[in-house]
Amino acid sequence: MTRINPSILNSDFMHLAHELGRIETADWAHVDVMDGHFVPNLTFGLPVVEQIVKASPVPIDAHLMIEDADHWAPLYAEVGCQSVTMHAEATRAPLRLARHLRGQGVRAGLGLRPATDVSAYADFIGEFDMVLIMTVEPGFGGQSFLDSMLPKIERTREAIKRSGAEVWLQVDGGVSAQTIERCAAAGADTFVAGSAVYGAEDAAAQIATLRSLAARHAH
Repeated sequence: MTRINPSILNSDFMHLAHELGRIETADWAHVDVMDGHFVPNLTFGLPVVEQIVKASPVPIDAHLMIEDADHWAPLYAEVGCQSVTMHAEATRAPLRLARHLRGQGVRAGLGLRPATDVSAYADFIGEFDMVLIMTVEPGFGGQSFLDSMLPKIERTREAIKRSGAEVWLQVDGGVSAQTIERCAAAGADTFVAGSAVYGAEDAAAQIATLRSLAARHAH
């Protein structure tokens, strides 16, 4: 199945409820939580995300680009995020945290920066519900897609196949009508698109276009 998860990082923060309404045909809303430490940018904290959960017509996919995810991730599950992705580089015990999140009834994701090798996690990849491959350096929206990440997406898909588990493979960064087919062909099935969706006049039409392009190459 192909999933389109627009990132609200590129939305109008002053009118978030309206902006969430624009993506009601999406599968999930991707919420980038940044702390100004793990990445140089600063976005939302728990109180705002709790309000986003209440206003969103689709489930919330929380991407925690923050330090000390071991402490914070369960709190995002508590406020209603239905998928919580911790970064491998900011988590002391990713396996333990994944099991904790699953115990809370939410999907547990593992995020990898461009320079982080997936092979270190391949043997227990089935412990996660999703692996997120960053196709830009995390921290800011609107960056150009890194084609050099395509082999990493392929390796991750192979590791998922070997595990026999049903693990979603998400890509985030520079995903657009020009790049989504390459990502899907490499093995991704879940796509974070920020400026591609929110920069379009008709967000719903753009979501449908992206879904159709990706589905052509669905694994």
